Amino acid sequence: MLCQHFLWGTSKLLQQSRTIQVLGVGSLRGVLGELRSGPERSWRRESSSTSASLDQTSALLDQTSSFLDQTTAVMSTDDASRPHGGLTNGVNPKTPFLIGVAGGTASGKSTVCKRIMEKLGQDDIEHSQRRVVCISQDAFYRPLNAEESSRALKGIFNFDHPDAFDNELILNTLQQILDGKICKIPNYDYGTNSRLESTTTIYPADVVLFEGILMFYQPEIRKLFHMKLFVDSDADTRLARRVMRDTKERQRSLELVLSQYTKLVKPAFEEFCLPTKKFADVIIPRGAENTVAINLIVQHIQEIVNERSGNGSGNGTRQRSRSNSDSKIR
Repeated sequence: MLCQHFLWGTSKLLQQSRTIQVLGVGSLRGVLGELRSGPERSWRRESSSTSASLDQTSALLDQTSSFLDQTTAVMSTDDASRPHGGLTNGVNPKTPFLIGVAGGTASGKSTVCKRIMEKLGQDDIEHSQRRVVCISQDAFYRPLNAEESSRALKGIFNFDHPDAFDNELILNTLQQILDGKICKIPNYDYGTNSRLESTTTIYPADVVLFEGILMFYQPEIRKLFHMKLFVDSDADTRLARRVMRDTKERQRSLELVLSQYTKLVKPAFEEFCLPTKKFADVIIPRGAENTVAINLIVQHIQEIVNERSGNGSGNGTRQRSRSNSDSKIR
């Protein structure tokens, strides 16, 4: 009778796939084998009054064994149809893992992505061989008409407004990336405020970082990201960085930079960028100076790449690196 109660409970547990994953089909078969051999021999020595109970128990054993056979077949079919054991972070292993990186102007978005690429050992690898790639939203500024170009040269065109970007091209590019296709993105010239004739080729990768001030503003774009990061830096720090960048790298006068910041950049940040902070999964204070946050993100990306390569532990647990030097993708 006790054996029957055990088998009844076991049959209920077997209906939960988690039980099978934890105990293992082999282990459960071993238990059934012991129940068949040991108890049966002892019960045969008892009076015939136990024979009916024994027959019922034997039938239940047969049912449980048959259920195990069916479960094994289903699990094998699932494993064969899902490369590397199924989903990674809820994403099919064949689908690139998209990480959106947003934040205010000069908050450190590009630097954070650069640090991530460096720690993963992807910065010095040929583009076509990289398993982690980074794309900037700046490449997707839309072409300007004559009137807009004139305003841009005078520093009064708002490049921090959502309408300044070619959002349709961004969306199409993200869709191509998710489909595992090779795609080309524009190269942008900050001096002339226009696209160059040349393009940059983006090859299929395991992880794609897409950074920009308004990456989370458009709902149809935002929903495509599997992870969203927001780089949060002090306003004074961002202003100082923007002044240094625009005067040195983009040949703009200090007066123009400050005028743009107060009249266009700061109001646009408060209206369009800052409200999207609530959509972030992870907020990174102090930008690239926050090495703890960057190391945690690098570790997470490394785990994603390992799982997609079939280099995980195989039992659902993740291998964690012991030092920064171990985080590079091999």
